[in-house]
Amino acid sequence: MAIWLTKDSKVIVQGITGSEGSKHTRRMLVAGTHVVGGVNPRKAGQQVVFEDLNGGTALPVFATVADAMKETGADVSVIFVPPAFAKAAVIEAIDAEIPLAVVITEGIPVHDTAAFWAYNVSKGQKTRIVGPNCPGIASPGASNAGIIPADISGAGRIGLVSKSGTLTYQLMYELRDIGFSTCVGIGGDPVIGTTHIDALAAFQEDPDTDAIVMIGEIGGDAEERAAEFIKANVTKPVVGYIAGFTAPPGKTMGHAGAIISGSAGTADAKKVALEAAGVKVGKTPSETARLMRELMS
Repeated sequence: MAIWLTKDSKVIVQGITGSEGSKHTRRMLVAGTHVVGGVNPRKAGQQVVFEDLNGGTALPVFATVADAMKETGADVSVIFVPPAFAKAAVIEAIDAEIPLAVVITEGIPVHDTAAFWAYNVSKGQKTRIVGPNCPGIASPGASNAGIIPADISGAGRIGLVSKSGTLTYQLMYELRDIGFSTCVGIGGDPVIGTTHIDALAAFQEDPDTDAIVMIGEIGGDAEERAAEFIKANVTKPVVGYIAGFTAPPGKTMGHAGAIISGSAGTADAKKVALEAAGVKVGKTPSETARLMRELMS
């Protein structure tokens, strides 16, 4: 079992005909993801052909997400649409009521993200939005939706939720011998859809997840709120890491949301909050992996 993305998930790619969309569609197919088509209104009716895969794999291109869902039964969309058009693409996915929309695109204006998230709420949140500016979701051995490398870890019983794509990959690699149920990259923008808390709740309910790795970063209070949730609701062991222990105040570090303002949002403050909730927090990614390895042994 896995959370949100399983071996039975049927995936479409919004922006499949673009360079990034086609490149990562190929990677998802190689990983065993059940990709059933793509969306580009200007190229509807065409096919995207991967001649070197399985003797030649051809995926149909549809005009809309709704059309793709009707024809293929798709229940996941991975969005590789450029920032200027991403808002419209996500709203289209919401209107089609696709259960899961994974927004990979980086550089979407925060106002646009806030607008499509508010629109999703107004429509009853029938679509789970992951991202934007995220690496996607991987359930090793089952399915891979996004840009997470498929060969760095196998299936296992650890759940992972992370703001950082690169740190997602590192922890997956360092714990590859134990393996993961699902790895969720939620993105590092100031406004995102799925949160640490959403993933923690799902992992808590997943019978095939025994322990959880949570990766946060400086800025905001998402990790403090996650700590409160863990203390009240999570009985499985959680190991954490906060990126940015050496970050200078007032300077944005990598992600648009990773900025310390005054005394709020520091790595040390987040570490204190998490440890108060019973979370073991590593000072480096490798120490975090070691803490999880000790728990799993």
